[in-house]
Amino acid sequence: MNQFTLLIAGISGLVFGSILGYYTRQSIAKKKAGTIEQTLQKRLQKAKEAANLILSEAKEKSQKILIAAEEETKQRHSELLKTERLLLKREHILDQKISDFEFKQKEFQRKVEKLRQIKENLEDLKIKALENLERISGLTSEEAKKELLENVEKEYQKEILEKIKKLEKEGKEKFEKRAKEILATAIQKCAISQAQEITTTTFSLPSEEIKGRIIGKEGRNIRTLEKLTGVEIVVDETPEIVVISGFDPIRRQIAKLALEKLVQDGRIQPARIEEKVEEAKREISNQIQEAGETAIYEMGLLGVEPKLVQLLGRLKFRTSYGQNVLLHSIEVAYLAEALAEEIGANSMVCKKAGLFHDIGKAVDQQIEGSHTDIGIKILEKFGQEPEVIQAMKSHHEEYPYESLEAIIVQVADQISGARPGARKDTLENYLKRLSDLENLATSFFGVEKAWALQAGREIRVFVRPEEIDDLGAKKLARDIANKIQEELKYPGEIKVNVVREMRITEYAR
Repeated sequence: MNQFTLLIAGISGLVFGSILGYYTRQSIAKKKAGTIEQTLQKRLQKAKEAANLILSEAKEKSQKILIAAEEETKQRHSELLKTERLLLKREHILDQKISDFEFKQKEFQRKVEKLRQIKENLEDLKIKALENLERISGLTSEEAKKELLENVEKEYQKEILEKIKKLEKEGKEKFEKRAKEILATAIQKCAISQAQEITTTTFSLPSEEIKGRIIGKEGRNIRTLEKLTGVEIVVDETPEIVVISGFDPIRRQIAKLALEKLVQDGRIQPARIEEKVEEAKREISNQIQEAGETAIYEMGLLGVEPKLVQLLGRLKFRTSYGQNVLLHSIEVAYLAEALAEEIGANSMVCKKAGLFHDIGKAVDQQIEGSHTDIGIKILEKFGQEPEVIQAMKSHHEEYPYESLEAIIVQVADQISGARPGARKDTLENYLKRLSDLENLATSFFGVEKAWALQAGREIRVFVRPEEIDDLGAKKLARDIANKIQEELKYPGEIKVNVVREMRITEYAR
C-alpha cells in the first residue's frame, strides 16, 4: 500500500509539474511575444515616418520641376510668338517690295513703249521734212550736200591758199625746229622695250664625274668655293652643267673663272680653291681696268676720272636683257652721236651721255636705288657736265626730258636693245614654254584656270568643283602629267598640283 501510495503521489507530482511547466512556458512566451511586437511596431512607425518624409520631399521636387517646366514652356511660347511676328513682318515687307517692283516694272515698260512711239513719230517727221525739202528745192539730199560743199570750196579756196603761203613764209624756222622734235619723238615711239634680269651663270663641265669632285667629301669643296666667292653653286640633275647663282655679276664671274682654273688643274680641294679664287680676283680686276680704258679710248674721250673708267669696265661683266651692258653702252654712244649730228644736236653731250647712261648698273647691287639715280650720283661725284647728266637721266623716262639730247639718248638706248640680234631669245623661249604649259592644262574639261609657277617647275590647276569631283581631280592630275610628258620638252620634272575648292555663301538677314 505504501508503495502504491508513493507511486500515485509521484505520478500526481509529475502531472502537476508538467502542467505548471506548461503554464510557466506559456507565460514566458507571451512576454517575449509582447516584446517583439513592440519592436516591430516601433520599426513600422519609423518606416512610416521615413516614407512620409521621402514622399514629402518627392512632392516638393515634383512641384519645382512642374514650375520650371511651366516657365520654360511659357518662355518658348513667347519666343515662338516673337519669331512668328518677325516672320510675318518680313513677309509683309517682302510682299511690299515685290509689289513696288512690279509697279516700277510696269511703269518702266510703259515709259519704254512711250519712248518707242515718240521715236517712231520723230522718224516719220524727219522723213516727211526731208521729202518736203527735196520737193521744194528740186534736189535730193545727196545732190544738195554735194552742191553746198562745192560752193564752200570755191568761195574759200583762194583764201586758204593765201593763208598757207603766209604760214610757210613766216614759220619756216619754227617748222624746222618742230620737225626735229617730231622726228626724235617718232623714233622714240617706234622703239621696243623689254624686261629681263639675269642672276645666274652656267658653267659647262668636261664630264659628269667632275660634279662629285666639285662637291667634295661631305660638300667640303663647294662650301669653300661659295664662302670665298659669295655665290651659290647649284649642282642639279642637268648633265654636265653647274649653275652659279648670285646677285653680283662680278662675283659670279670670279666663281666661274675659279672653276675653270680648278677643272683645268684637276686638283680640287679647299687649299687649292683658295689659291685659284685669289688668282681669279686679280685677273678679273685687271680685265675690268682694261675694258674701261679700251672703251674710253675707242670713244675718243679725254680727261675721264680713273675711278669712273674702272666703274665703266665693271659693266663688261654685267648683262641686261641678255645683252652685255658695256657693249650696249658703247653702241648707244655711237647711235646717239650719229642721231645728234643728223638733226643738229650736241653730239659730244649725246656720246658721253650714251656711254655713261647705264653706269649705275656697275654698283646697283651694292647701293639701294634705281641704276639711273645711282648713275646720276656717280657722274656728279666725278665732275661730269650737267648737260651730260640731264641727257642720260631720262633714258628710262624716270625723269622728264629737259633737252633734245635727252630724247636722243633715250631713243638710242631703245634702238640698241631692240635691233635684231642684240638680245637673246632665251626669255622668249622661256615665256613660250610657260605659256604652252598653261594652255595645255586649260585645254582639259572642267579646268577654270592654270598658273605656271617656280620657273615652270610647277603647274597649279584650278578646277570647277561642280564639274570635277575629288576622284576626277586625281585622274585629271595624272592625265595632265601624261600629256606634258608626251607633248612638251623640259628639264627636270614638273609638279602638277590640281586644286578643287568648293565655296558656298549664304546671307543671314
